[in-house]
Amino acid sequence: MADTLHPHPTPILKRIDKAWLALGLILVALALLDRAQVLPTVIFAFEALAGTAPFITFAVLAIAYLKATGAENIVAKAFVGRESRMILFAALLGGLAPFCSCEVIPFIAALLAAGTPLSAVMAFWLASPLMDPAMFSITASQLGFEFAVAKTLAAVGLGLFGGFATMTLSKSRVFVDPLREKPQVGGCCGVKAPFSERPVWRFWQENTRKIVFWETAVENAVFLLKWLLLAYALEALMLHYVPAEWIASYLGGEGLRPIALGALVGAPAYLNGYAAVPLVDALLHQGMAPGAAMSFMLAGGVSCIPAAIAVWALVKPKVFGAYLLFALIGSFAAGLIWQITATL
Repeated sequence: MADTLHPHPTPILKRIDKAWLALGLILVALALLDRAQVLPTVIFAFEALAGTAPFITFAVLAIAYLKATGAENIVAKAFVGRESRMILFAALLGGLAPFCSCEVIPFIAALLAAGTPLSAVMAFWLASPLMDPAMFSITASQLGFEFAVAKTLAAVGLGLFGGFATMTLSKSRVFVDPLREKPQVGGCCGVKAPFSERPVWRFWQENTRKIVFWETAVENAVFLLKWLLLAYALEALMLHYVPAEWIASYLGGEGLRPIALGALVGAPAYLNGYAAVPLVDALLHQGMAPGAAMSFMLAGGVSCIPAAIAVWALVKPKVFGAYLLFALIGSFAAGLIWQITATL
C-alpha cells in the first residue's frame, strides 16, 4: 500500500541547482587534477564578475521594473490587425520584451487559442529567446556595443524571416493543423497570459507591485550570479587548456564553413544566453570568426532547451522542425552578414 501520509523525499541531486553543482564539480575536479589552477580560476571568475557588475545591476533593476509595472503586457497589443503588421510587431517586441521561456508558454497558448496566426507567433517565438534588456546589457559589456546591437537586429530579422516564411507556406502540409490536441500551457513561473492589465509605471505606490519588484530583482540577481560565475570559470578553463590553434582551425578564418559550424555547434552545445556570452568571448580571443560567433549565439539561443520546450509544448513535431530549420537558416544568414560587416 502506498504511503500517502509521508511522500517520498526528493532526491538530493534534484534539489541542488544544476549551475551551482556544475561550478562545484569544476572546482573539485581542478583540486584533484590541477590544484595550482584552482585559485587562478576563482580569481578570474570573480574579477570578470566584478567587471560586469554595473551591467548586471542595470539588467536586474530593469527587469524588476518591467515586471512590477506590468510593461510586458504591452506585448499582447502586437497581435492585432493585419497579419503582416502582426508579424512585424511580434518580431520587434519578441526581441525586446523581458519574457523568460516559461512565461512564453501560457502567453503563446492564449494567443493561439484566441486565433492569432501562427506566422505572428512564429516571429515572436524566434526573436523572444535571443534578446532582452538584461541580455543586451551583458552582451554589450563583454562583446561590445556593436555586437549587442547587431544581435538585436539579427533577432528581429530572424523573427521576420520565420514569420513571413510561415505566412507564405501557411497552406502547406507543415503548417496545416499545427497545434497539439492538448497543449501544455503551464509554466514554471506560474503566470497568466498578460492580457488584462495596463502598465502601472509608478509601481511603488502599490505594495503588491513593490513585492514583485524586489522578488524579481533578487531572483534575477541570483540567476545571473550563478550562471555568469559558471561561465567565467569555463572561460578561464578554456583559455588555459584549449589550444587557440584548435579553435582557429575549426571556427576561425574566412568563408562559409566556420559560420555554418558555429550554427550547427551552437544548437546542441548552448548553456543559456547569459552563460554563452563569456564563452563566446573566450572563443573569439582564441581565433573564432566573428560570423561564427554570431551564428553560434543565435542558433543556440533559439534551440536551447527552455526556448525549444516552449515551442514543443504547443505545436506538432512538423512545426517544431520548421522552427529549428528557420533558426539555422536565419542564424547562418546573420552570421554571414556580421562576418562581412566586421571585416570591412
